[in-house]
Amino acid sequence: MEVHLKDLFARFQEQFGSGPGLGPSRGTCLLKVEGAPPAFIRSLFRAAAALFRTEPWKRLRPRHLFGIRIGKDTDWSNKKQLFPCAQFIGGDGGDLGFHLFKSEQDAMRMTGVRDTNRVPNVEVLRVLFEQEPLLSPSNKRMIRSLALESSGPDRFPAIDVARCTSTGGLRFRNPTLEELRYVYAFMKAIALVHPLLQWADDSMPRRGRFMNFEPFIETFDVQWPPEVIKGGDLVAVTISHPTSQVYEEKKLVSASAKCLEPPKEELPPAEVMTNWTTLRQCAMCDKEIYGDQSLCCGRCRAVVYCGPVCQKQHWKDAHKGVCGLYRAMMEREEELSIKIFIFPCFVENPCKWLETRGVHQKGMWRRICNCYSHCPYGLLPVKTSGNSEAWGGLSDGEYPPDSALAGYLNGGSNPTLLSGWSEYYNLRSLPLSSPVSAILSHPLTVHHIVTALAISSKNRLIKGKEVIVHYLGPAGELDWMPAFAEIGHLLNGLGNIQMVMIGPEVPSNLSGTFSGISGRLRVNLVRGMYQEQAPYLSSPHVVVALNCGLENYGSWESAIDLIKSMNVPTFFTEMSEISCANAKQVLRGAGLHIGHPVTPNPFRSPLQNQAPSSNLPSFSNGFVFGVNT
Repeated sequence: MEVHLKDLFARFQEQFGSGPGLGPSRGTCLLKVEGAPPAFIRSLFRAAAALFRTEPWKRLRPRHLFGIRIGKDTDWSNKKQLFPCAQFIGGDGGDLGFHLFKSEQDAMRMTGVRDTNRVPNVEVLRVLFEQEPLLSPSNKRMIRSLALESSGPDRFPAIDVARCTSTGGLRFRNPTLEELRYVYAFMKAIALVHPLLQWADDSMPRRGRFMNFEPFIETFDVQWPPEVIKGGDLVAVTISHPTSQVYEEKKLVSASAKCLEPPKEELPPAEVMTNWTTLRQCAMCDKEIYGDQSLCCGRCRAVVYCGPVCQKQHWKDAHKGVCGLYRAMMEREEELSIKIFIFPCFVENPCKWLETRGVHQKGMWRRICNCYSHCPYGLLPVKTSGNSEAWGGLSDGEYPPDSALAGYLNGGSNPTLLSGWSEYYNLRSLPLSSPVSAILSHPLTVHHIVTALAISSKNRLIKGKEVIVHYLGPAGELDWMPAFAEIGHLLNGLGNIQMVMIGPEVPSNLSGTFSGISGRLRVNLVRGMYQEQAPYLSSPHVVVALNCGLENYGSWESAIDLIKSMNVPTFFTEMSEISCANAKQVLRGAGLHIGHPVTPNPFRSPLQNQAPSSNLPSFSNGFVFGVNT
């Protein structure tokens, strides 16, 4: 009886769909699209899979409408955007997918309370993630013949254009090649955009309650697949929410534009800094002065001065143009602070902070302060090889065990993606008083990049293959190998990683050595500059550079040229937003586009540091961004 009901339900779904939608595609197939090469179909399926894995349906509902602008109007045949409005369906149940509309009015007319309304003479470009048994025979044959990538367990995208007739019926057609290019660019951009949306209020989402997002607009450069390049290999894609946040209004709503407006009064007042006791440095004359005797800009509170004379001169020379930008960055300090831990996270003096945790000058913690700066990286004296000693004598249960995480896969074929420190501490049964996140930020950032951001690397791991990571510029982390073992433990049976750490700080006597840090992770050490050593190394699947300081372009120029020529997914982290802004200029100046935008790294160190002359929020591995993604 159960089998009979299952078959009956499958036939019902095949005939009527599972809502809220417009039913099955009635035999449309991308192989029938004129001019669509198989390589582009593969690229479409890869882009759809990358979007599906971001799970937009967890937060988005049909009433969350997005405005779309892809390139210029003149890039398209009718001299206008093809489908400038989008919505995601399936968050409340039914078919998972998204609809593209020709206008916001069409979207609002077709969006019902529980289902999609059939409005006569309205065309909708649909992408539905259907289960393989429900696909049409022609789509099944296409998937097998082209070896197309699945979006999820037994799910593949079905793309068509649906039109409601005047009698309430439905007509389906294949999309054109131009429409496929449009939907490709949208999928690549929206996968990066929707995780950045923030709730409009401080309350958490509750069941049955429609939640609004803060207004949002952002532009990304999307790289066309080589098989459909037309006029240029990049296209600017602007996504806005709500749709009224149109592209032309970006100068009115974007944070950067707003912050760069010149201040109304000529010179903001100075503010005395009363909460600092350590030495600071004047941003104008470099004079050292104790914090409680220094001043800061009264508007942005970001820049430190020794007195009003230097503040006035610095305002004229440099600060006037960026004061608003710095103020916006300072306003995000509260948002960036990680508040789950029950140890102090504001570090004014590293040695004192380590002393309060009982780990000063012990184990791997010796690289947190400068007390062992005389000892070359990678060569800290080790008394024993025990894990407790490596973690500075922390009690059992306060540091991760040197073993795999039981049940990490939850019985599935995909690894569980860690969302941040709270989930990691819970999985490892660590108390929130444990400070190990300050060191684990480096290895868990690499794990986050390989398993969540670099989709090609994640797919290799799922298939049990090896991922080669080129890790550029290691320094203090050369003494943190016990912490890097956590990468291998978290893989828990999915593939393995070969990490090659390359940089001038690698000691000569360690260069060329390798070690199996854990069952799934092997680390090779190579001394030298990346551009000089890369020809002798195995080609990487992903390149990472943590706390890289790209704004110091002179030392990075040749390495960036090599990264550009290799066209390998490369991810960087920087400590502050201003460093990220400078790094983006460097990369764009070298001809690279930012494929993964600057976002707060969920595994940034919880310890907030300060530069001597700046109060801008700064965290080790604070922000992550990528190129060639």
